[in-house]
Amino acid sequence: MTGMTIHARRPLLNRRLAEFGTTIFAEMSALALSTGSINLGQGFPDTDGPEEIREAAVRALRDGRGNQYPPGPGVPELRTAIAAHQKHRYGLSYDPDREVLVTAGATEAIAAALLALLEPGDEVIAFEPYYDSYAASIAMAGGTRVPVTLRPQDGSFRLDLDELRDAVTDNTRLLLINTPHNPTGTVLTREELTEIARLAVERDLLVVTDEVYEHLVFDAAEHLPLASFPGMRERTVTIGSAGKTFSFTGWKVGWVTSTPDLVTAVRSAKQFLTYVSSGPFQYAVAEALALPDSYFEDFRADMLAKRDLLAAGLTEVGFEVFRPAGTYFITTDIRPLGESDGFAFCRALPERAGVVAIPNAVFYDHREAGAPFVRFAFCKRTEVLEEAVKRLKAAW
Repeated sequence: MTGMTIHARRPLLNRRLAEFGTTIFAEMSALALSTGSINLGQGFPDTDGPEEIREAAVRALRDGRGNQYPPGPGVPELRTAIAAHQKHRYGLSYDPDREVLVTAGATEAIAAALLALLEPGDEVIAFEPYYDSYAASIAMAGGTRVPVTLRPQDGSFRLDLDELRDAVTDNTRLLLINTPHNPTGTVLTREELTEIARLAVERDLLVVTDEVYEHLVFDAAEHLPLASFPGMRERTVTIGSAGKTFSFTGWKVGWVTSTPDLVTAVRSAKQFLTYVSSGPFQYAVAEALALPDSYFEDFRADMLAKRDLLAAGLTEVGFEVFRPAGTYFITTDIRPLGESDGFAFCRALPERAGVVAIPNAVFYDHREAGAPFVRFAFCKRTEVLEEAVKRLKAAW
């Protein structure tokens, strides 16, 4: 009884995390299983990536590479491969020994960066809707999140640069940027990134940029790392990941590239989160990053075809479709279907159509701004997408 009295003094969960319950992804994935629905909610592929990369992981396991603790910053082979990738793709030079840090996926990289760089009361500007770990990581660091909302405009979601500039105060410490953007599929343009860079330099802001969908850009869109803009190399922490690019999301191999001082700061937090992770997989990802350009081109072309298949099907059903310029998600507006509550719509959808999607409102502080939007993932086999479209058409 004494223990119960002590526990009753306050809630068990840290107040900073009180608003974050079970993630919507867990809820909707469980609903998919219980109803036998096609899961177009959570963003993971339903097939593995290249066989030679999977075999590289097996080879590392058998050779005893990475089965014990790997080096804290990551195995040298992977850090070298990350640096070579940044140089080859974007002309950005990083010292693999001092300016590259391997993490347990991009989610840990985000958490470690924010825990390292924020102090209580620091304001962080992020573009809403945003990936749910952003808000939780800012909260754990004691920061204050300041959302700047991407709004529908001419078939996509766009950033209002004036709104961004107005959001910066004397308490702003950091900009948290995501491009290509999950969940909207927006890819920030050269003009937008130029203005973001100018603002960061002018107000002396740090920037953490999540670029995990860097290889998934479509049509005329182009991925431009913010660190490549004038004045940004020395103030930007760039986050990448193998999961989205090579379709091995369970391996949880991500990375940070930045200046020695910033990488050291992030590593100081990271070492007390996972310390190290994914030992054998790090060697495999090093080989993956060295795949020829044709791999990345074929990967993008395959996802583009799937985007177009699902976008066309959703349009035929009656959704308003925002055709993404990047990522592997499509955001839709459900109001043309006579609906307006994304939560209610997504919770009813498995029984109604045998398909699972995600309500975008979970990615907003301003829930009303995201209420009518629903996200579908198209990183699935073609026949699965075709069956999902068939089920949706039958339901409307």
